Amino acid sequence: MENRKERIVIRIGRHHLSFSSIDPMSTEQPITYEPYVVKSGISMAANLREALKGAGLSQMGIRKALVMVDAPVLLIPVEIFEEGKMATMYSQSFPPKEQELMLYNVLPDLNAVAVFAINKDLKTVLDDNFPDLKITVAMSPVWRHFHHRSFTGTRNKLYGYLHDQKLDVFAFQQNRFKFCNQFDTNRTQDTTYFLMYVWKQLMLSAEQDELHLAGEGLVDDKNELVTGLRRYLQNVYVVNPSADFNRAPATKLKGMPFDLMALFTKGR
Repeated sequence: MENRKERIVIRIGRHHLSFSSIDPMSTEQPITYEPYVVKSGISMAANLREALKGAGLSQMGIRKALVMVDAPVLLIPVEIFEEGKMATMYSQSFPPKEQELMLYNVLPDLNAVAVFAINKDLKTVLDDNFPDLKITVAMSPVWRHFHHRSFTGTRNKLYGYLHDQKLDVFAFQQNRFKFCNQFDTNRTQDTTYFLMYVWKQLMLSAEQDELHLAGEGLVDDKNELVTGLRRYLQNVYVVNPSADFNRAPATKLKGMPFDLMALFTKGR
């Protein structure tokens, strides 16, 4: 039987692994999403190798993959980016690790290059299984989606995406990043502190400007986070994926991260 799923999307995080694909012939739910239970005692490369064996992808005939890596990212303006210097620049921002391979994605609409690292063993497993392979940072579709939204209205906007026990905070100024950073957090108080710290650093107005929050990982208590932020900021909004993506099929899948929803709905 001919395989209808031409490409698989693999999302790899620090402690999470999932597989997604599209079946264009399905009328009910064209997207499948399958999280894989990661074993803590072995490497992510070993986890992926076991997961791929269990998925039977070789029998399904899927040879094309898009891999979304949730990793620390260094953003470099396009005009100063040099491939030969990216590893040195990255190591100045993030502690270097053994057995890492440097990769990068060009973000032409944001005039930036996203530099990130992937474990060499992990890359080998991917290369061995997928002759047609593309690797991108997991934040890429989120940045593009909110960059497009940032042109709506006249107020300045700050965005926070909570996922994988982390907080990505970013803002735009026309076709460039105005700010972008990531913080480890899974507590409401810490998340509030980081958001307010960036808000103050950017000298945003508590009365006029807007804070938009997205992600299923809204720490231990979403209501507590939003209520606490609204003590200081007048315009705090929680993004509803179903409304934001016009009830797209990806928004109906329980547990699917917002970045995957953005990918399947808006593209890379």
